[in-house]
Amino acid sequence: MLDRPSPPTFTAALGWWLKLGFISFGGPAGQIATMHQELVERRRWISEQRFLHALNFCMLLPGPEAQQLTIYIGWLLHRTWGGVVAGVLFILPGLALLIGLSYIYMAYGEINWVQGIFSGIKPAVVAVVAVATWRIGSRALRNRLLWGFAVASFVAIFFFRLPFPLIVLIAAAAGAIGGKFAPEKFRLGGAHGGAQLSFGPAVIDDDTPIPEHAVFSRSRLFLLILFVLALGVVVFASLGVPILRDMAKFFTQAALLTFGGAYAVLPYVYQGAVETFGWLTPTQMIDGLALGETTPGPLIMVVAFVGFVGAYTQQIFGADSTMLFFGGFAGAVVATVFTFLPSFLFVLSGAPLIEATRGDLKFTAPLTGITAAVVGVVANLALFFAWHVLLPQATAQRPFAGSLDVIAAAIAVLAAIAMWRYQVSVVRVIAACALLGLGRSIIF
Repeated sequence: MLDRPSPPTFTAALGWWLKLGFISFGGPAGQIATMHQELVERRRWISEQRFLHALNFCMLLPGPEAQQLTIYIGWLLHRTWGGVVAGVLFILPGLALLIGLSYIYMAYGEINWVQGIFSGIKPAVVAVVAVATWRIGSRALRNRLLWGFAVASFVAIFFFRLPFPLIVLIAAAAGAIGGKFAPEKFRLGGAHGGAQLSFGPAVIDDDTPIPEHAVFSRSRLFLLILFVLALGVVVFASLGVPILRDMAKFFTQAALLTFGGAYAVLPYVYQGAVETFGWLTPTQMIDGLALGETTPGPLIMVVAFVGFVGAYTQQIFGADSTMLFFGGFAGAVVATVFTFLPSFLFVLSGAPLIEATRGDLKFTAPLTGITAAVVGVVANLALFFAWHVLLPQATAQRPFAGSLDVIAAAIAVLAAIAMWRYQVSVVRVIAACALLGLGRSIIF
């Protein structure tokens, strides 16, 4: 019998959240799978059921669910500051890398060596998402009925193009009905499959009482909302450049529309940034998306590229090269802050209510239905990403145009085998594939 691990210190948790920020490739599926492997299976900071309960809630919120999950778990472990630090460190490495790459992109134009590295990372990400989708599905889909939810959601979004919010609402309603008439199918740990897996006692286990700081308090909720809103107003008021204020308002609106992940809001960002405000060109937006897909952190981090390029091209601080960089830096930071600030408010204000509902089937059954449906949506995303990487010349009108990128397909297969068969860590797989991509660009 394994002993219960000691609670992690704040410093130990800080180190892990920073590491996660550097290795969080693979989109939400890969990021959530990495957290599960480390926090549930290896370190045992949180149990399987508590992890899934938190994930169910984050799936409901607008914004990047993987980052919101880090906020939730960090909050459970080390109160409000634990959640804030976890959420910030999750995006900080990706922000720093995107700012650097954005400057290289704007100042020096062609970045062939970076593109070479990315040509290896992209197929690796395909493998990461595919493997992660299976791992998450095998744990969340504990019976045939939940598998049916996942298949139905995949069909709905892939063949019928139903919007993700509608799929969530249908899954929640079906889960509520199922919880009433077939409760054993929707009760956490009450069926066959991954939810019955035990990795040993956890710091935050199934039977661990709700921590004092996690108990719902109206006064605490009011003060939190007041503080976050005041912080947003103060930061907004300090922005003396009109373009930065436009970015703050625009990306706050975008943050409230990110149901269904970044792909659901990218058309909105494209329309506003390219067509309405003219911050960047269509080609620059596509290049920025490529950078966002292959750097750590949530894909919606592409807003940092949009903010950098918009402020850089508008020369908000002047035309000198140093001032151009600082202008772009300010634009990237403003875009990032106002995109992610709502996530902190949503999680830190809603998590105590969600903790209070743990074990109440009236609340957990709809969330279980949503999680099952999300597996199908993530599978659709994995297929969509693989299509773009392995058939780079394909279009919506000609889905099988061009030839298969054999080298990319080989890299994806090798990456999948390394992770699936030999349990190689995501960061090592990404690093190895990046070197293969760089070598490919040199040879070919």
